[in-house]
Amino acid sequence: MSGHSKWSTIKRKKGAVDAKRGKVFTKLIREISTAARLGGGDPDSNPRLRLVVDKARAANMPKDNVERAIKRGTGEGGVDQYEEVTYEGYGPGGVAILVETLTDNRNRTVGDVRHLLTKFGGNLGSTGCVSFLFEKRGVIEFDSDQVDGDGLLEAALEAGAEDVIDGDGTSEVVTSPSEFDRVREALQAGGFSPANAGITMQPTTTVQLEGKDAETMLRLSDALDDLDDVQAIHANFDISDEEMSKLV
Repeated sequence: MSGHSKWSTIKRKKGAVDAKRGKVFTKLIREISTAARLGGGDPDSNPRLRLVVDKARAANMPKDNVERAIKRGTGEGGVDQYEEVTYEGYGPGGVAILVETLTDNRNRTVGDVRHLLTKFGGNLGSTGCVSFLFEKRGVIEFDSDQVDGDGLLEAALEAGAEDVIDGDGTSEVVTSPSEFDRVREALQAGGFSPANAGITMQPTTTVQLEGKDAETMLRLSDALDDLDDVQAIHANFDISDEEMSKLV
């Protein structure tokens, strides 16, 4: 398991989402406002907004918070103007990293990201330096103990998914970006409730980490995730289960 999947699994095990609920809400509010500004405030006609509203519900965000964020995005009660900027760089052991942000101050955000990459043995690169090592994919994630694996596989392939990957306590349905919404809705209609879903950047090649590099990479991921401006982190590292047991 590598990059996105590895880190999302670690965060669940550490209880990071619950421990940082305030930060989760801050990030979700930015996502909701931006989605509403770009595509309108009706989730039924705005797939991006519908997806992030579903995330907000899964995180137990109060309905009033969601509605206020939508209104701010559409210009009611003030306007949130966040800019989408992706930064590229390298982490310990030569790991390729993409950092997706929503920011109202590019200088602050690039400074924060550069500082953390440098602090943990990496460096900020130029646009395009690592993005070619990733491909955009839809990922719909299920808790393995909550679903019938054979039934999920059959339903996913019938709905047009590319693959179903079983990991450490999870089953991931992988789709092309264009088919993501249709597959997710088909699975939900079939009674499969995802634990998480979104469009992500999956690595096409991975870097195996162990020892100090593995520990430092996890600390870097955690520190980047702590930044309010950071919405998603994608990296092409891989850590063996044996090594992970020493770190988590």
